[in-house]
Amino acid sequence: MQQFDIIVVGGGSAGSAAAARLAEDGKRRVCLVEAGGKNEHIFTRTPGLIAMMPDKSNWAYDTEPMDALNGRVGYQPRGRGMGGSSATNGMVYIRGNPWDYDNWADLGCTGWAWKDVLPVFKRQENSRHGAGEHHGVGGPLHVNKQIEPCHVGEAFVAAAEQLQIPRNDDFNGARQEGMGIYDVTQNNGERWSSARAFIDPIKDQPNLEIKTDALVERIVVDNGRATGVVIKRGRKQETLHASGGVVLSAGAFGSPQILMLSGIGPSEELLRHGIDVILDKPAVGADLQDHCDYLTGYELDDPSLFGGSLKVALRVAKAFVEHRLHRTGMLTTNYAESGGFVTLRPDAPAPDIQFHFIRAIIQNHGRDKLKESGFSLHVCVLRPESRGWVKLNSANPADAPAINPNFLSDPRDMELMIDAAQLMNRIAETPPLSDLGAKDRNPIDYNDRAAVEARIREVADTIYHPVGTCRMGPNADDVVDPTLAFRGIDNLWVADASIMPRLVSGNTNAPSIMIGERCGDFVKAALG
Repeated sequence: MQQFDIIVVGGGSAGSAAAARLAEDGKRRVCLVEAGGKNEHIFTRTPGLIAMMPDKSNWAYDTEPMDALNGRVGYQPRGRGMGGSSATNGMVYIRGNPWDYDNWADLGCTGWAWKDVLPVFKRQENSRHGAGEHHGVGGPLHVNKQIEPCHVGEAFVAAAEQLQIPRNDDFNGARQEGMGIYDVTQNNGERWSSARAFIDPIKDQPNLEIKTDALVERIVVDNGRATGVVIKRGRKQETLHASGGVVLSAGAFGSPQILMLSGIGPSEELLRHGIDVILDKPAVGADLQDHCDYLTGYELDDPSLFGGSLKVALRVAKAFVEHRLHRTGMLTTNYAESGGFVTLRPDAPAPDIQFHFIRAIIQNHGRDKLKESGFSLHVCVLRPESRGWVKLNSANPADAPAINPNFLSDPRDMELMIDAAQLMNRIAETPPLSDLGAKDRNPIDYNDRAAVEARIREVADTIYHPVGTCRMGPNADDVVDPTLAFRGIDNLWVADASIMPRLVSGNTNAPSIMIGERCGDFVKAALG
């Protein structure tokens, strides 16, 4: 049995930040446990090689069949290894809308209003915008302009301007509304994951031990208190002891799964799998929220775009050499280069849809390898009413959890998605984007709402922002309190996107890092 003060489960976006805050002053012996590897290979370092990411860096979950999507099984790629999804994502840096956090506070999450979280966002970043009211410099997380965004993505932004959607150079500044080129978590042309930002600078400290390729099988609970974890590395099972407690940071799918495997969750679900119930907690695994995304692809033979032809392969090979030598060129792309936020409903408190322009034709989450060059346009509903769940497939920790986002199960989400798809098509048909002569691979009559709805049900799926399965709140039935302490188990905290009581209006990586940082502060305050 190995002894530590704090064990952090998960080295992803939030877990890396939490572990760093707990270990940085050297006062506590911290163990960071990560199921995947170190993620130091070239595919995570080179932004444009995301399409070649090895399987070992992706949990690659499938969902349960979803009724509102014609019974289709969806796909949920999640980062595995140090950095988690920040090592495999599109690197878009979006905090969400200030209203999101003020709404959390209104729901009873005291201390989570915009005025409370903005200082943490500013502390974490080294922003290309410089220090000021909205941004910070000197933090570990580099936030920069893209080095070489393509002209087609710029044409998308310009077409939106023709429709009176304003240009926005800083979605994390004074206003979120508008279209522009996204800021990215990159430094010197390389991906800057949470692990590179927070863990690499302190990984040699003697008070921090990092265990990779270590699957957490369960949390050890003695007399209502978290005292450690049981892990498996290869064929060997080990027990790690934590005198101060456990921080669970395994993500919106992993955290509820580990809790349920530990006997903490809906008693009916646990007993169904032969797991002894330590604490009946129905909210564990409930309230899954995610951004459902509608997309369509356009064929365009343009040297700035990606595809599967030999011509593009030769271009990418040349770009690879350029990137290795200079960290410049088309392989600095994050693919999701441009986009933005629009308000469609007059009563919406903040923008209610988000666009992503992708510098390649994405079909089946990129798993279908297409010969044609081109681009994709994506739009999602930002604050969905639909709710899903995470449950267990079995009591085996190595098995994937059962996931059902229930996308578009609430008809209000579908109505907004149809409006969003129609606007996206209007942008595509507006100069200068329409002047490029791109060919819609799946044309439909966008004036026919029934046809648009049918197409959405055929192709819509996640844009990779699951949250809410260990929700924070003021009530006894909530999973964690506003200090992220678990309600019902002492010395246990949860720090990742699963604690969000409501999905933020935008990409979730930056908020997850902020949550991890705040949890580190909360744990230090609790332990003294």
